[in-house]
This record gives sequence, C-alpha cells and structure tokens, in this order.
Amino acid sequence: MGRRKIEIVMVTDSCTRQVTFSKRRTGLFKKANELAILCAVQIAIIVFSPGGKPFSFGHPNVESLVHRFLNQEKAPDEGTSQGAEPLDKSTTEDNLNQQLLDLLKRLNAEEKRGELLEKMVKAKRAAKGQPPVDQLGLSGLGELKSSLEDLREKLKDRMIHLDVCSAMLLLAAQPPKM
Repeated sequence: MGRRKIEIVMVTDSCTRQVTFSKRRTGLFKKANELAILCAVQIAIIVFSPGGKPFSFGHPNVESLVHRFLNQEKAPDEGTSQGAEPLDKSTTEDNLNQQLLDLLKRLNAEEKRGELLEKMVKAKRAAKGQPPVDQLGLSGLGELKSSLEDLREKLKDRMIHLDVCSAMLLLAAQPPKM
C-alpha cells in the first residue's frame, strides 16, 4: 500500500481529528526545522489544537522572533526613514524588564514550591513505609521511571504552553505594523 492523494477537507470525527493534528503538527515542526537549518532562516510557528491547546516552534526561539516581528521598522515607502527608531522604545524596555522581574519572581516561587513538594514526597514515602529511592528494587524503580516520564511529558507540555503564552503576550502588547 503506497501513498495516495487525500482530499483536503476537515476531519469530522473528533478523535481522528486529534490524531491527525498531532501527526501533522509533528511533521510541520520537523519541516520548519529542516527549512531553518537548510536555508539559514529564522522561523516561528504557533498552532492551536482542536481542543484549544497552543503549540509553538521557533528557530532560534519563538520569543525573539515575535519580538523582532513586532518591533520591525516600516519600509521606507511607508513614510518613515530607514534610521527611525520606535517612539516607545523605553516603554517597551520597561515592559520587558517588568515581565522579566515577574518571571524571576515566579521562578523563585516555583523553586520553593519544588523544595516543599520534595519534602512532602519524602514524608509521604516515609509514612507509607516505602524505602528511599536509592533503596528501591527493580519493580519500584520501573514504576518510578514511568511516573517520572509522565511528569516529564506534562512539564514539556506546560513549557510549550508557557512559551506560546509569552509569544501571545508579545503579540497582544503591540499589534503588527502595516
């Protein structure tokens, strides 16, 4: 069975649509990466799943490309000189500095939360009579590995979500210049 041409219409079954989206998204991101490498271009893609979950790909990264897109100067034929600087450069820098400070505060809070969660896990394992990780057997390590892989996938999805949210914040902060 070889490749066959398919009619491009919306997939009606929601399960099939989600599977198709996942496969096509992976292919799209792979092709974008190849384009970036082969042609030495910068590329950013933001897509939303049928369920509304955001996904992004950027080379070198989405934030820098969105920022560059939002702050690009108008072409000379649009009435601006080539050396013109954005009027609100200091405001933009202030906003970015404030966002950085907010993110650093959130990072610090998450680190503290992580330490607290680690203590809670140790206490819970001790309360259940479970041995520390370094004393687990083969089956216990297998269970721990699968739970850590699940956690890694959730963290990866969360990081993608945060990446897209920050890109969307940048997009929302300044509408594109036309």
